[in-house]
Amino acid sequence: MLGEIAELVRGNGMPKVDLTDEGVGAIHYGQIYTRYGIWTRYTLSYVAPETAVKLVKVDPGDVIITNTSENVEDVGKAVAWLGEEQIVTGGHATVIRHHEDPKYLSYWFQSESFFAQKSALATGTKVIDVSAKQLAKIRIPVPPLRVQQEIVRILDNFTELEAELEAELEARHLQYAYFRDSLLSAPEESGVRWSTLGEISARVSSGATPLAGSPEYYDAGTIPWLRTQEVRFVDIWDTDIRITEKALKKTAAKWIPAGCVIVAISGATAGRSAVNRIPLATNQHCCNFEIDPIQANFRYVFYWVRSQYEQIKALGQGARSDLNAGIIKSVRIPVPPLPDQERIVSILDKFDALVNDLSIGLPAELAARRKQYEYYRDRLLTFEETRV
Repeated sequence: MLGEIAELVRGNGMPKVDLTDEGVGAIHYGQIYTRYGIWTRYTLSYVAPETAVKLVKVDPGDVIITNTSENVEDVGKAVAWLGEEQIVTGGHATVIRHHEDPKYLSYWFQSESFFAQKSALATGTKVIDVSAKQLAKIRIPVPPLRVQQEIVRILDNFTELEAELEAELEARHLQYAYFRDSLLSAPEESGVRWSTLGEISARVSSGATPLAGSPEYYDAGTIPWLRTQEVRFVDIWDTDIRITEKALKKTAAKWIPAGCVIVAISGATAGRSAVNRIPLATNQHCCNFEIDPIQANFRYVFYWVRSQYEQIKALGQGARSDLNAGIIKSVRIPVPPLPDQERIVSILDKFDALVNDLSIGLPAELAARRKQYEYYRDRLLTFEETRV
């Protein structure tokens, strides 16, 4: 068990307000989810020396693992500290002090075996927790150190290849964004007609949220119902939730046809856009533009709105920076002749597929490499258990 080969020390304190740009190196548990990989030699944050005195210390070679998360998948994410100096960590994290290869442990905390065990030990519903005491019960294979190091060498090679592909894909994304913006740019002096989103739309609508938990509105529902968290600059082919015909009759939720440009108008999602490729209904935080086909190609409008995300988001009002239909309808857009719009769409569709479609190009290669990595990781980290 993990508790037999290591000392597990639960962290304490260190809210984000304690983090600074200089001082003693510190790894906040929240950063482990989003900013760190298998290992690191540098910290992204620091705390004042007087704050560090009160916190749990992390020595070179120690592994830091998270104890809490919003879901079972993320809880128990680990990072090995390979820097040369002592650093600190805080609450919701546990320091694992051991004599094994630190990267071997960190890799193992990604394995299927660890996932199955932590899932069985996790507690909570809204906040998932696996305590240091529970982590100590995790059964972990401990091969000889030289075997651990060879496993690490192999997995490092996979990780390095994946990182190279990710970097290349990111470069393609930047290239695509530049190319897209160049195609869509049309200075007013160029002679291209400018209009507003409202003026090139045959209809602009919103939706509604049927009463949550109401069986008559949700049970056995067949109508796709879109929420703003699903509006992610993509084509929408399905939704997470479906509602009933009764929900359409008794609430303001209504069908919209396929091919609408949908703009999220509320809170953190405000300004994000999508295109529904199927008829569906939406919640009230979506502003749905049914584009007039005589004036504009809906995909051209989508590409343009997507390219203007930051500008549209900046139009938000109030404490939550919300948008509204009036604001979005008044956004100006260049409207070249339809043949030009269709040519632009054809080019951007192909380019978009090259950088986003998981079935072709770099995205496909990256997805294949990740599957290959996961396969070999779990095989390399699985051992027959020796019983005495």
